[in-house]
Amino acid sequence: MKSAIVIGAGFGGLALAIRLQSAGVATTIVESRDKPGGRGYYWERGGFVFDAGPTVITDPACLRELWQLTGRDMAEDVELLPVSPFYRLNWPDGTNFDYTNDEPVLRGEIEKLDPDDVAGYAKFLDYAAGVYREGYEKLGHVAFLDFASMIKAAPALAKYQAWRSVYSIVAKYIKNEKLRQALSFHTLLVGGNPFTTSAIYALIHKLEKDGGVWFAKGGTNRLVAGMVTHFERIGGTLRLGDPVASIETLGDRATGVTTQSGWHAQADAVAANSDIMHTYRDLLSTSRSAQRTKAKLERKSYSPSLFVVHFGVKGAWPGIPHHMILFGPRYKGLLEDIYDHGVLAQDFSLYLHHPTVTDPSMAPDGMSTFYVLAPVPHMGKFPVDWDEIGPILEQRILDEVGRRLIPDIHDRIVTKFSYTPKDFGQDLNAHLGSAFSLEPVLTQSAWFRVHNRDDHIPNLYFVGAGTHPGAGIPGVVGSAKATAALMLEDAC
Repeated sequence: MKSAIVIGAGFGGLALAIRLQSAGVATTIVESRDKPGGRGYYWERGGFVFDAGPTVITDPACLRELWQLTGRDMAEDVELLPVSPFYRLNWPDGTNFDYTNDEPVLRGEIEKLDPDDVAGYAKFLDYAAGVYREGYEKLGHVAFLDFASMIKAAPALAKYQAWRSVYSIVAKYIKNEKLRQALSFHTLLVGGNPFTTSAIYALIHKLEKDGGVWFAKGGTNRLVAGMVTHFERIGGTLRLGDPVASIETLGDRATGVTTQSGWHAQADAVAANSDIMHTYRDLLSTSRSAQRTKAKLERKSYSPSLFVVHFGVKGAWPGIPHHMILFGPRYKGLLEDIYDHGVLAQDFSLYLHHPTVTDPSMAPDGMSTFYVLAPVPHMGKFPVDWDEIGPILEQRILDEVGRRLIPDIHDRIVTKFSYTPKDFGQDLNAHLGSAFSLEPVLTQSAWFRVHNRDDHIPNLYFVGAGTHPGAGIPGVVGSAKATAALMLEDAC
């Protein structure tokens, strides 16, 4: 393989392209939007910088490795800042819980909720370390191409009761309900319901404990920019603002891509970081095997969407940490409404991102940048007019942030805008407006997820949230490692 085209400049696409280019494969990324990043897009409004998507960076080593492949240092292009606490969790009764890997501080936070759970937390951490070793270190960066590979992994998955949910495992060790929520909510960051997502995802705790939680100075968009700088430095080509219209095939081979502008390029291999349903349904519309795959994908369950309110306010807020979870009055019931019933409930749980407490340069002097998001059902479960519903939900969410944190929020807002499930669908071609692609349940993980290489078109590959191992920055960067290994092996 001498040349490759990667469709989409999200984290997965960029990481894959860097790996291929580093190995001497002439690689071109074709991106539909005016800026790279995919879900890591950003906006600048009146001096405020608003990151669109992921704001929690874990396992920085998996990112540094992308530079080390060619003897460079990520610090040349990206400055990572530590975030502490990792998250502050807040409940309607005013209870706060600061989650951190500072052992004495964390022990004190657990004791505040329930001293009896200190010992249980230690046991949970042992469990999380085990699933991290088996699920992330051993399986997170290798492709599952056949059922035999799944069978091989089965003993480890069985040992850690992978069929159980994250919440049920946490509840096995922890008695306090608030602490159960604090230790199980992480699956929501990759699109999974804590009550149905495989217990393997408890590995996130070990990932955070060992590697910390970080933020890129200037915003997550600066991590994207650093990846682009490095990719182009080593000879890669990035084509922006020209959506791929079709992946061209001849027999059982992908031959290249054609874009909406009419630009055409051939390559020895094609890799899609685009939405999996969009890829199979639209970009491979002339392939019979792809249309059969599309039919199977339509029957799968997809992660919820998100409703995100970006806002810039007057004043600095040193008392509001970088990441907060504002839990609502319900936990399991709210998740059932979102995942199962397709209901936009009156109550909600919110994730608040406050980057200017770590990096004041993301807002004008004396002002602050925020975003607040609420998980909402995807458009397949809740097919409404978001242009109509959006302003109502935006008002309710800002009212709640005002009630709990910034009393005069509406007077302080300088600029604001919302991002809805409709926008996920339009801007990212996300199927049903899903924010995380396939739901990360056990029956849609590893071999059961979209394979890193297509089963019928042997030089067509996949990277990103829809393929193994799944969503989140470490997940999609891991998928790039698995896919690159396949591509380079196939080329030999």
